[in-house]
Amino acid sequence: MIDKIKSLAQGDNLPRFVITVFLLLLFVIAAILKQPIGVLLGDSLVRYGMNGILVLAMVPAIQAGTGPNFGLPIGIVGGLLGMLISMEFVPQTMFMHQWVGLIVAIIGAIFFGAVFGWLYGQLLNRVKGSEMVIATYTAFSFVALMCIAWLVLPFKNRAMIWPIGKGLKNTITMENTYGGLLNDFLSFKLVENHATGSHMFLFNKTGQYITDTYGIESAIKFQIPTGMILFFLLFCYLVYLFINSRTGVAMRAVGDNPKFAESSGINVNRSRLLGVILSTVLGAIGIIIYSQGFGYMQLYNAPQTMAFGAVAAILIGGASAQKAKISHVLIGAFLFNSLLVVSLPVANELVPAGGLSDVFRVITTYGVILYALAKVGGKTNA
Repeated sequence: MIDKIKSLAQGDNLPRFVITVFLLLLFVIAAILKQPIGVLLGDSLVRYGMNGILVLAMVPAIQAGTGPNFGLPIGIVGGLLGMLISMEFVPQTMFMHQWVGLIVAIIGAIFFGAVFGWLYGQLLNRVKGSEMVIATYTAFSFVALMCIAWLVLPFKNRAMIWPIGKGLKNTITMENTYGGLLNDFLSFKLVENHATGSHMFLFNKTGQYITDTYGIESAIKFQIPTGMILFFLLFCYLVYLFINSRTGVAMRAVGDNPKFAESSGINVNRSRLLGVILSTVLGAIGIIIYSQGFGYMQLYNAPQTMAFGAVAAILIGGASAQKAKISHVLIGAFLFNSLLVVSLPVANELVPAGGLSDVFRVITTYGVILYALAKVGGKTNA
């Protein structure tokens, strides 16, 4: 037993082992502080589904040899453009407009993600060896440039633009479109009515339905966002199929050893470009799932640091700057998002000071990246 635990805490598995132990400790502390464990678990699953595809976007970039994609905000901006276009042109009176709006947003995200990814990939092919640093500043610059675009793009939907002046709002609600659509699709919810003390187990019901039927006294004690998790798993399977295809194997060969791949007749630049494009497209789709989970989208500087959480998640899942698998995504996304969900209420309970939760979130995110890179970094291609 001891030998098995030691094997789980060695090499690339060490960050995952440490975070797992820390997470279990937080759950124990939360139970001692009488925090609602069911609510924490349900929220962890919701955030898992919301962030899963953003974490998955790291896999193609790492396997192509460009390292963790710190330029993910470039793809996120493409997804935001897809959502804005769907909200602008899909009438809210259209039959099943929620699903139509979601599909149009994804199509737009794929288009813009591919275009932005191609341009971004061309840049990374010219700065080989410094991708992670260049990617970070490229993403920051692109987000700043788009802050101007959000002010001048000719959108007319009154729900998206400022009532006075010009430009899009900082935060745009998705309540009347497809906000929460995948959260509620095929979902399981355990609801408690505080007035009567009764519990109800509901399937495929929205929060609005619960409020309208059982009153505002009702609260969700536990939930499984089945639709969102299934959507995430579907994309994991599609990426798995791609990386095991002939093209995907060639891309992985470039990431493992570019010189050997080139001597084998593989076009290194094209494989790297393909990995970056796929990563950017996944980031564009991921922000749609993330935003519909919250019920609103955020523009301007909001995408600027979103790559760091995705990088932290895949690193604590067992990935490194040179190696990443689907299993690293599945494990890391759950560990990291559960860590954020559980740690914030525990921190607020232990130290009830103003603004501590956001400070703790920042410390956790960047600390995990630093710790994981320190433990699994420093490797070179053979």
